[in-house]
Amino acid sequence: MITKGMHFLKNYVGIDVGGTSIKYGLVNQDGKMIEQNSSPTAKQKQQILTDLTSIVTDYQKNGQAIAGIGVSMPGVIESDGILTTAGAIKCMYGVNLKEELEQHTGIKTTIENDANAAAIAEQWLGAAQDLHNYLGIVLGTGVGGALVINDQVYRGAHARSGEFGWMLLDDQHDELEDGSMNFQTATVIGLLRIYNIKAQANLTDAREVFDRADNGDKIAQPVLHNYFRKLAQAILNLVVCFDPAKVVVGGGISVNPTFQAGLQEAYNELQEEHASVRDLN
Repeated sequence: MITKGMHFLKNYVGIDVGGTSIKYGLVNQDGKMIEQNSSPTAKQKQQILTDLTSIVTDYQKNGQAIAGIGVSMPGVIESDGILTTAGAIKCMYGVNLKEELEQHTGIKTTIENDANAAAIAEQWLGAAQDLHNYLGIVLGTGVGGALVINDQVYRGAHARSGEFGWMLLDDQHDELEDGSMNFQTATVIGLLRIYNIKAQANLTDAREVFDRADNGDKIAQPVLHNYFRKLAQAILNLVVCFDPAKVVVGGGISVNPTFQAGLQEAYNELQEEHASVRDLN
């Protein structure tokens, strides 16, 4: 029986395409996650497109009415859905993902840079509620970023605003990009890469670096210390440039209590050492 005034929530498919995995789920218009899952990110363009289409059609086969699709991707994404770049997912460069998914599913699709999507979500339901000017940083395979000014994501003249990962933290490397925020502070191509080089290891999960540091590993401890210092340096640079009310750090690594404490301590130390910003809140 249908009662007058009943409120039916629309359901949407949300998909986050990362360098190593695709996370997806069914979410309603109030932001409640109904179902969620993940799968590895394929290496070939056509397989990725097939996998993304299958995520949506599988929900439809299960009787779900889908009102829209939202996809977050790393890289430079134009307003028409063209992936100018796609971070570490090189095979997707130049693909009009909006057009591809709409053709295969018949459902309106929005494509957004992953860090921008995270920043929008933080203001809606997360740590940036009631804030109007803030920064978002996402640590994963690489580093993503978003700049929100007066409640709007600032995209820049070429949709490249927020590519904080390209920012240089030092130039004391044979390859200049090795000194970038990506290669110094990302979870995978930063922390894991640096530890594996120094320890001649082949770790694939950053949590193992934290565990080894906790257990007294003489390589993991200084690697983590330097990692926090570099990340704090990058954040301080952004803070003095944009004067945000808050910097929201996301990505899987951000829920680790040791990460949270280590980064905060490094930032506080750096601010204390910097005479010009020492007394700023």
